[in-house]
Amino acid sequence: MVRWPTDWGLQVRMLGTMFLLALVYFIFIAVLAYIGIDTLLLVVIVTIMLLLQYFFSDRMALFSMGARVVSEQEEPQLYETLTRLCAIAGITRPRLAIANNSIPNAFATGRNAKNSVIAVTTGLRSMLDQEELEAVLAHELSHVKNRDVMVITFASLISTAAFFLFRSTLNSSVSRGKGGKQNLVFIIPLVAAAVWIISYLLIRALSRYREYSADRGSAILTGRPSVLASALMKISGIMERVPTKDLRDVEGMNAFFIIPAISGSSFLDLFSTHPSVEKRIAALE
Repeated sequence: MVRWPTDWGLQVRMLGTMFLLALVYFIFIAVLAYIGIDTLLLVVIVTIMLLLQYFFSDRMALFSMGARVVSEQEEPQLYETLTRLCAIAGITRPRLAIANNSIPNAFATGRNAKNSVIAVTTGLRSMLDQEELEAVLAHELSHVKNRDVMVITFASLISTAAFFLFRSTLNSSVSRGKGGKQNLVFIIPLVAAAVWIISYLLIRALSRYREYSADRGSAILTGRPSVLASALMKISGIMERVPTKDLRDVEGMNAFFIIPAISGSSFLDLFSTHPSVEKRIAALE
């Protein structure tokens, strides 16, 4: 088993993101309660949604990509590679899934190592050689090892639930306010916008950093950072030629992909889920 260095930058960012998201979430609930809006039912509904998505997030992610969990008999070579990497990393082997999709990509999902799944698309398998595929699997396994899969999943769920709560309360009648607080109801859109923006930026900042950490983990597990760099260049090059419609069909999974499914590279770094491929390759070098 390889010595796995603790990435304190990732640990601090994960704890900070969860704390700030929870703080923002509960502050908004407190504001709603002060205004006089009955939030109990919404909070209960959102809590149930959070629990359901937390325990079934892996199945939801696989379903959204049309991925199917495969057995060791169906994919002996992939499982052999994954088993060897898990032995080096010192973690329980996650399940393996294949998505019948021409877009070359891979992702990891699940709330912990025992319930995690690593999925690869058929497009990725046909494009990469064995060493490059191993480097990509090591990258995804590093997400599981670092436990950032669980954190980014839960952080995204909190943000989504908060947005649902905010949107639901925006339609509340002013008459539900108490006493002279009716006018305060109109600040909800402003508070909602601020909360959503903060959540959005926090999650993306964490998502970008965790990709650097997983790239580093792949280099540690395989001992060949240049191979992952080669795989990243191949994937990003193909991604630019994928039809926009196909990219939009899977863009909801961007935060989990090894390379985001977007067309072009003109989006702002601040709003991206991943650092640029050029920066990732420079870090690997």
